[in-house]
Amino acid sequence: MTMLTGARERWVRTGGVELCVAELGDPRRPTVLLVHGYPDSKEVWSEVAARLADRFHVVLYDVRGHGRSTAPQPLRGGFTLEKLTDDFLAVADLVSPDRPVHLVGHDWGSVQAWEFVTVERTEGRIASFTSMSGPSLDHFGHWINKRLTSPTPRRVGQLLGQGARSWYVYLLQLPVLPELAWRGPLGRLWPRILERAEKVPAGDYPTASLRSDAAHGAWLYRDNVRPRLRRPRTDAHAHVPVQLITPLGDAYLSEKLYDELEQWVPRLTRRTLPAGHWIPRTRPEQLCTWISDFVSCVENGRTEVAATGRHADRFGGQLVLVTGAGSGIGRATALAFAEAGARVIAVDRDAESAARTAQLALRSGAPGAWAETVDVSDAQAMEKLADKVAAEHGVVDVLVNNAGIGLSGSFFDTTPEEWHKVIDVNLMGVVHGCRLFGKRMAERGQGGHIVNVASAAAYLPTRALPAYGTSKAAVLMLSECLRAELAGKNIGVTAICPGFVNTNITATARFAGVGPEEEKRLQKRAARLYGMRNYPPEKVARAILKAVERNDAVVPVSVEARGARLISRLSPGLLRSIARLRPPV
Repeated sequence: MTMLTGARERWVRTGGVELCVAELGDPRRPTVLLVHGYPDSKEVWSEVAARLADRFHVVLYDVRGHGRSTAPQPLRGGFTLEKLTDDFLAVADLVSPDRPVHLVGHDWGSVQAWEFVTVERTEGRIASFTSMSGPSLDHFGHWINKRLTSPTPRRVGQLLGQGARSWYVYLLQLPVLPELAWRGPLGRLWPRILERAEKVPAGDYPTASLRSDAAHGAWLYRDNVRPRLRRPRTDAHAHVPVQLITPLGDAYLSEKLYDELEQWVPRLTRRTLPAGHWIPRTRPEQLCTWISDFVSCVENGRTEVAATGRHADRFGGQLVLVTGAGSGIGRATALAFAEAGARVIAVDRDAESAARTAQLALRSGAPGAWAETVDVSDAQAMEKLADKVAAEHGVVDVLVNNAGIGLSGSFFDTTPEEWHKVIDVNLMGVVHGCRLFGKRMAERGQGGHIVNVASAAAYLPTRALPAYGTSKAAVLMLSECLRAELAGKNIGVTAICPGFVNTNITATARFAGVGPEEEKRLQKRAARLYGMRNYPPEKVARAILKAVERNDAVVPVSVEARGARLISRLSPGLLRSIARLRPPV
């Protein structure tokens, strides 16, 4: 039974086997051909295929010996890469005889697809290749040889690390035992293992053919791994544009395997994803975005995706939500993620400003950008926003809690109402964002990142900013606590501490204990001083993207922020003395 609702099934005979082929979408559109891995059948792609079918002619087939396709007889020698290439060509000729196909492979589907895109006889039949979680055995063989013949401590460490990850490959070389395990307890427990270890949602996957698929598929390893690793081809150069998607949490394959890939692939687009191995099941939305963008670029005569910014390989296609995105650091951050190809949700209490940021994000390269209006201090409004985002866009990959307000004035001049306002926005707004969006990240089980914009005032005491500094110090401590709690769920938390940044927060900051005219004078003075410092919010935005990529804990951004952070650690008494100084008026 297939999970591919609405699919049209066809059969093709090749090399003594019959392959079950499923098609979705309009055959007149570009063909995207999805090749599954081990121990899967074509249904592993069901979530991805259903989403791609709106734009493309989507084709899936059960690899020989898997799903509804028949197995070769005898099994030994029936799964070589040469025979798998014959199968691919037979399917391609059936579903797209006049146009090359866009190939997508996962796990062993990617391993065999590397063969397809590097052998001469397939030239002209493939338009592009998207690879995930499966290297070329030829490239892998050369990677190993380089580390054996020219060892360095780093290369030896990489070799030993990948050797440990490949434990299952050794076991699958054993006779009979893998088949017995799969047809017995392992086959029964596999769905639960996927759910717990890989966070694959429970449901109608894997299919009922799992046990025979896994038993037959063991010959993929036996027929190919040792021969190719011992004698890798020297002409294994890709003759099509390649998009490499690397899950950073892959328990079986190190990202270091692809360090020298450019020498084999002249037209390469790299993507990284904080997720586990089975991304066709856990991250179908992200994969659809990347596959669609890449296929569309190639169809339009380009070999690179539209977003080619510095961090495009890390954030392209990811869903990023930024609060306080209507101006300043928030807008700069939203646009920086947009330049990296992320889908951006710009949130601000000013609807017009949020909409403008979303427009600019689209112009900057975001494949999608939306504006939302909300007051982050309103818990119920934030809950509605979180529900809406989850329903319409999915789980947020990166959350930037940036919204904040400024308040200056002495402690005794600051009213309880002003205290409440600052705490509600600067602290509780962050709490609401972390609680509502962070919880969904944790439940998804595929990682993510939370950025909380604090301030150098979090560790720089001053008599001029008791309420503001207290709220930002609380944000810093919240971030540290949350980072510890979410570390086990592969969710990073970063506190960003800018210094004197030239944004409009100075022009809109409140001043306690003064009249309207004096407040306006102080606002203009603060804006003038920050303007003289002229530290742009774009530098803070770049620091945010870098911090997420590196999973930094606390990032003081400007020189003064870094200096104050250092003094707070080395000589806190000096900071206390400076804090006593009366600010100029």
